[in-house]
Amino acid sequence: MSTLSISRRSFVRASLAGFGVVALGGLAACGSTSGTSSSATLTVAASPTPHAEILTKFAAPALKEEGIELVVKEYTDYIQPNKDTTSGAVDANYFQHINYLDNYNKENGTDLVNAGAIHYEPMAVYAGKSSDLANIADAAVIAIPNDPTNEGRALLLLQDQGLITLKDAANLEATPNDIAENAHNITFQEVEAAAVPRALASVDFAVINGNYAIEAGYHVEDALAHEESGSTAVAQYANIICTTKDKQDDKNIAALVKVLQSDEFNTYLSDTYGEDVLPA
Repeated sequence: MSTLSISRRSFVRASLAGFGVVALGGLAACGSTSGTSSSATLTVAASPTPHAEILTKFAAPALKEEGIELVVKEYTDYIQPNKDTTSGAVDANYFQHINYLDNYNKENGTDLVNAGAIHYEPMAVYAGKSSDLANIADAAVIAIPNDPTNEGRALLLLQDQGLITLKDAANLEATPNDIAENAHNITFQEVEAAAVPRALASVDFAVINGNYAIEAGYHVEDALAHEESGSTAVAQYANIICTTKDKQDDKNIAALVKVLQSDEFNTYLSDTYGEDVLPA
């Protein structure tokens, strides 16, 4: 049966949200040095939760012991951090998964690189006006992110639940137009990823990105369904430290990645976020 789309915003327009900046580390100037002396400064762009929290509370103290001052700049959108990394306004960023970066590079003609996979946040389905996903009503409305990679990810999760069948069962960038079977005539409300939690009260269900779910007070343990560790979540959607090609061998960035791939970090994630944020 056909799939209806209530609202499809332009990805670019939807992402041009304003952003706030929070600096950690006093009046240190942006930009990093290749060494790890007491004057070394590393500036990283990050989304507030959990990325900036992780950098501020865990990474910054660890790097300080190595003579690196970490400056964290918070952004509330998915576009500006990559722009500022490309321009050199920041040294690196920490907010996106691998597939999002690949899509961004393709769409913008950039060559940003993955400096290391850090964690993944299971995407999950949450109850809105309805709570029985197994017995979903015909013509139910499900809110999903509208950016290319997260929309496909949401549809893959719904396919895993047996609610839809995609023409290409492994299409990471699927849209509702790529659905082959929609037995319940589900309607998809496509909105910016950050706005999906706010749409929850007005739809039957919503598929929410991990970071935005945490910010809104939702947790994987309360979800109706979520990505399993054996799914594509780790391989395809691990959140990374991203930088430019000319900085991919920067010693300070390498030090940050090492800190965020340590056993101590895995323990910190478990103690702080439980199932919401898992090591990659």
